[in-house]
Amino acid sequence: MLAFIREHGLLHSGETVVVAVSGGPDSLCLLHLLHRLRSELCIGLHTAHLDHMLRGAEAAEDASFVEHICQGLGVPFTVERQDVSAYRRRHRLSMEEASRRVRYRFLARVARDAGAGRVVVGHTSDDQVETVLMNLVRGAGARGLRGMAPVSSWPEPETDILLVRPLLSVSHSNTEAYCGWLRLSPRQDISNLHFGPLRNRIRGRLLPLLQSMNPRVQEALLRTAQALTLDTDFLAGAVEAVWQEVVTGSGGGLCLHLMRFRQLHPALQRHMLLRAAGEVIGREDVEMVHVESALRLLYKPGSHHLTLPRGLTVTTLEEHAWLGKGEAPCPLPPLEGEYPLRVPGKSRLPGWRVTATISDSGEADSSGPGDDALSGLAAYMDFDAAGSGLTVRPRRPGDRFRPLGLGGDKKLQDFMVDARIPRPWRGRVPVVCSPRHLLWLVGWGLDERVRVRPDTHRVLRLEFQQEGA
Repeated sequence: MLAFIREHGLLHSGETVVVAVSGGPDSLCLLHLLHRLRSELCIGLHTAHLDHMLRGAEAAEDASFVEHICQGLGVPFTVERQDVSAYRRRHRLSMEEASRRVRYRFLARVARDAGAGRVVVGHTSDDQVETVLMNLVRGAGARGLRGMAPVSSWPEPETDILLVRPLLSVSHSNTEAYCGWLRLSPRQDISNLHFGPLRNRIRGRLLPLLQSMNPRVQEALLRTAQALTLDTDFLAGAVEAVWQEVVTGSGGGLCLHLMRFRQLHPALQRHMLLRAAGEVIGREDVEMVHVESALRLLYKPGSHHLTLPRGLTVTTLEEHAWLGKGEAPCPLPPLEGEYPLRVPGKSRLPGWRVTATISDSGEADSSGPGDDALSGLAAYMDFDAAGSGLTVRPRRPGDRFRPLGLGGDKKLQDFMVDARIPRPWRGRVPVVCSPRHLLWLVGWGLDERVRVRPDTHRVLRLEFQQEGA
């Protein structure tokens, strides 16, 4: 363990560290080893133990056991009881998630009170194998399959304490043998034998099955995790090299330049999204299924909005995408009043420049009209069906139009909700109108009645550009 600590720079001379001790063989071995090495490492120790109030008298005996061990070693300790079941009900969480949150918040508070910047936990190589398999079952990408790092940021956001794992190169059987050598009697948590939690099912069912196929499967999985760690570290460096060319903003909200993003290799795109999502939500455990959903959104033309777990939202508009928590800041300029359009010609209205051109259907730009009647902030429509006297204004109560391909009328408000246009944006989206009906919700929807048909003689192309773009 000492060699592993030195190899990865896990602990620093002169600091106090909090040791999370459950009373089981792994954490008990960890505490004894750190106590033996405290002079060589020049560190101070403080032990933390939490009774989750889930196992009654047995858990209380665990707490007394840890207190007795710490008193015998002369190590200061903090032992507390917290009602995890009540927390789970209050916040509507699974028992596993509630226990995790309560435990890490307790450890962070103990660390702050003890003046410690690091919390040391007893995760072993067995835990690493189980973590890799859990992430594989959940559909994690390469970052998930590398398992746990020797040192990582805190699992809860807005905490600068580090989580340290000095026993990752040590097996559970080693920690049990060490405790036996010291004639210690570690506590056994019988809840680890229940097959409800996924980790317990992997430990008790999946791993024995895999070992029947390959007795050294744990070594194979650890080698895979180590190889993927090197690969993802390399990709993280490649992302860092292009980050400022693609991403602007801080952790609270990040803006991606879509054209530059799309030019990246697909592997870099995924790792850039993982890093961006991690910076926004303060955690790195974003699942790949959500990264893939965001990636598909970033390749769709026009404007779209996606809500993902942990409050993460992704919003696209023409050339940029916004990743943040909650609703995206509106990139559209304020729009009030009604403004006539010069057709053909160029028109200016607050925050926008609008260009209108008319051409014979056979002379229209090859990028439209056809199946691509809409392209972000440009649209093609039948000029004779659109008519004259076109204007631009914001939405009004009671507005209706006939969305392309829908086959019937729809309230503009309902269309905006279904299109997931963020609420603060809706009053700023330009609406192109004729004296008879709405023609185009700019960036989102064209009216069926003005679509370009085979018998269209003249095609009207309208293009909106923001001032300064």
